[in-house]
This record gives sequence, C-alpha cells and structure tokens, in this order.
Amino acid sequence: MDMLWNGWGDPAKAAPLPDSVTGLLRDLLGVKPRSTPALALEDIRLPGATAGPVALKALALAAGGEEHVRTDAESRIRHTRGKSTPDLLRLRAGDLSDVPQAVVLPASHDEVLAVLRACAAHGLAVVPFGGGTSVVGGLAPERRAFVALDLRRMNGLLDLDPVSRTAVLQPGLRAPEAEALLAAQGFTLGHFPQSFEWATIGGFAAARSSGQASAGYGRFDEMVLGLTLATPEGTIEAGRAPRSAAGPDLRQLILGSEGAFGVITSVTVRIRPLPEVRVYEGWRFASFEAGAAALRRLAQDGPRPTVLRLSDETETLIGLAQPDAIGAGLAQSDAGCQAITGYEGTAEDIARRREQAAAVLRAAGGTLLGAEPGERWAHGRYSAPYLRDALLDAGALAETLETAAFWSRIPDLYTAVRTALTDTLTQAGTPPLVMCHISHVYENGASLYFTVVSAQGEDAVAHWTRAKHAANDAVLAAGGTITHHHGVGTDHRDWYVREAGPLGIEALRAVKRRLDPEGLLNPGVLLPTD
Repeated sequence: MDMLWNGWGDPAKAAPLPDSVTGLLRDLLGVKPRSTPALALEDIRLPGATAGPVALKALALAAGGEEHVRTDAESRIRHTRGKSTPDLLRLRAGDLSDVPQAVVLPASHDEVLAVLRACAAHGLAVVPFGGGTSVVGGLAPERRAFVALDLRRMNGLLDLDPVSRTAVLQPGLRAPEAEALLAAQGFTLGHFPQSFEWATIGGFAAARSSGQASAGYGRFDEMVLGLTLATPEGTIEAGRAPRSAAGPDLRQLILGSEGAFGVITSVTVRIRPLPEVRVYEGWRFASFEAGAAALRRLAQDGPRPTVLRLSDETETLIGLAQPDAIGAGLAQSDAGCQAITGYEGTAEDIARRREQAAAVLRAAGGTLLGAEPGERWAHGRYSAPYLRDALLDAGALAETLETAAFWSRIPDLYTAVRTALTDTLTQAGTPPLVMCHISHVYENGASLYFTVVSAQGEDAVAHWTRAKHAANDAVLAAGGTITHHHGVGTDHRDWYVREAGPLGIEALRAVKRRLDPEGLLNPGVLLPTD
C-alpha cells in the first residue's frame, strides 16, 4: 500500500478531532475552518515532463524493463516531496513544482548503478525514495529535472547470522516487514520511530534515525555494522568488523548522508533476541525540570529502561503523550508532567530493572501512575502524524521540530526554542500552543521534541517558515544541534552549514565532488549546491 497522497499513512486510520480539541482550537487559538475544499488527486494538473523518450528508454534498460519506469500522473504525484506540514500544504494547494519526471524502481545494486549512469548520461538528477516520510524537505531537490529512485523492489532479508547476531537488509524494506522477517527467526531490530509503519531501512540509515526505544536499543546508526553504497563513480563497501582502527570509519560518512553521496543498497545491522516480555507504565512529576532531572539520573547511573520519555506540562495537559486520548486531560487543573517508562527483555531482568528504576524515580519526586498510561502510549505511539493531518483539515497549522544538547544546556535550550516560536507566531497574530517532550536520553544529554499548533495565517507556508527559522536560530544560539533525528534536508541545511563550519562543509563538498562529480544526487539536500 502507498501512503495517503496528501497526508500521512493509511487513509482508513484517519479520524476527526474530538469536540474538546476543536473547541480549544477555536477559542484559544482562533483557528477557523477551511474556506476551500481540498483538491482531489484527479484534479491535480502536472507540469509537462522534460525527460524525453530516449532518456526513458535508457532508464527502462537500466531498471530491467519498461514496467519499472512509471510516468503516470499518480505515481509522480505520490513521489512529490515528503510529509512535512509545508510539503502537505503545498501539495494540497496543487503546487507540483517539485514533481519528478519519472519514478524508477530498480531491483538490485547493479541496477541502481545502471540507473545512475543513465541519469548522468541524460542530465537527470536522482532522489532516492524509501517510505517518503521525510519531514525536512529531503525529497525536494533544487533547480533540476529529476527522477525518484523508488527502492521498494529491494525489500529482502539477504542474510541472518545468529552466531554474530547480525542481519543484512535491503534498503527498501519497510520497518514492519523487517521486524516480521527477523521475528520469524527469533530476533528484533528494536527500532521503532514514529514513522515505523512506513519508513524503510535505507531511510533510517540515510537520516540517522532514532527510535522510541532508543534508551534500550540505541539509535539506528549505533545498530549499523556495514553498508553498501552505489554512487555515479562506483561502489563503496564499508564495515567488515564490529569496530576497527583502520582509518576514519566510512560507515559514519555514509550514515546521515541523505542520498547526497550515493544510494544505500544494503545495510548490515546488529539484531537482538525477541523480548519475552514488554511492560510500559506512567509516572507523574510536578514539573518538567523535576522530570528531566529524574531522566538524567537514570540515563547516567541506571538502570536505564528500554523506553524513557517525558512530556512537559502543556503536552501532558493536552494529552499528546497519549494521542489516542487527546484532550482527556483538559479538565484537570494541574496535570503536572507525565513520563513513560518501558521495559523489554526477560521477566527476571524486567522485574529487577523496574524495581531499581522505581526507587530512583520516587526519590526524584515521581509518582507511579500504573500501567494504563504506558499501555495507552504504546497503543497510540504511531498516531500523532494522523492527528497532525486532522489539525490541518480543521484549518490549524501543526508542525514539529527537534534538537538535542548536553544536559547542562537543556533548560536554556527548552526556554529559547519555546520563546522563539511563541514570540514569532504571536507577533504574526496567531498565538501558538507549544508542547515539548524528551524522548531520547544519553549519559551526556538528551533530545527535545517540540510540537506547535496555531492558526494558519494568510499564507500558512510562509507563516510557518518564519517561525521555523526563528526556532532554528534559537537552537544554535542556545548550544543545540540543528537536528537530532529528522535529518538536514533543505529545511535545516543553512543552519547545518553554520553548525559544521566552513572547513567542515568544504570537506564534505570535496567528498560529494569525488563520488558525484555531476551533482546528480539530491542536489541542494544536506549541502548547498555550488
């Protein structure tokens, strides 16, 4: 199944907003219902394609047949941009300025190389396309006719080594399919980001994804042991041992490269035995500061749960920590801050860690709420993007952004980003609701994930862009990184340039020039075009 063309996920899972939330949008934020109906797919008119029959024939030869090159309107529309709020707003308005010339579906590493050669010969840029879940402009290249390189035919489990506990996966394998294939042999990857139902293995590697169980399983880049990269100049094989002192680690150069250096065609990952038991529970803290201190104690001194997250006061009150129960906390005068802890493993191990972690959380001021909040979170943890679509349908602007910093900088970073978003949107006449949670913790720091809801203003895309730029400036000024797990894309590129510094960016440009001398791969994504 393909995702909804102008929204997130499975159309059958879309649901309207509860009346309590609709009233809040109207009364608190001044959100007005949409004045015009959304365009239907069949109403979209595409700009004329510039890829001629000779180029299309070359692509068909490279991909193994004409049936693997799609030029129909629906295929091209479904491969236009990603799933950020600006992406969807522009698509819903009929803006197809970033539409691919064709969608090409190779089935092997060699076919990917052949497609890259064909594109080089005919002056076409290439955008690798996995699940299409980018929310940072990672699928909208700059100023060039391009093809979408859809990797869905490369969706196999190539090898599983139970002794080393490794698996070799193809890049177009969606996360649920990967988990099912591994589970059949008693293993799990343990990577469960909010995009889990639709994102792919190649996308996880290309964007340095981080899953909701990262406290226990680690980030995706920590799971990767080997990679194969197809480039216009040939193939790179990186990683032949768990760790190595053989020079700089090329795996780290490929991870996070977002299709700008090449196309990832296989990923070797660390796997773990399937857990016997999974337990999730909720805790309450009086303040975000107190809850963050408790999370820091567990992250630094243990025992560390598999899942560890904390919602601030606003997110807890609204109920965003449990999307399936959105609005349930509005009647409470003081909801405090809700934390979720989750444990996966053997029954014996879980009992030990829960008992020890509970002692730490109670000593830090936490109150156990029991299993119900944790189970609600686990049941609804992939629902938030559907909620975003419902908010857009209702006429609201809803978007997310994330960052990370060392623990000592988290309080100032939290305040700086909230202030930047609130001030910018309020000055524009649309005071926002700004919510935040910590969802990824480390010994030395943590991530902050913000959700912003406001009225759309006269030009919703421009309206959000101003607020996003202000937040990006605030992130860097407060010592945060411009992205923790969403990636750079085009939305964060100019701030990534500032974060990496001139010499660092020139070094990466030198790599790109060697691997992609014609600048075919995702031009303008990750790095500025020359």
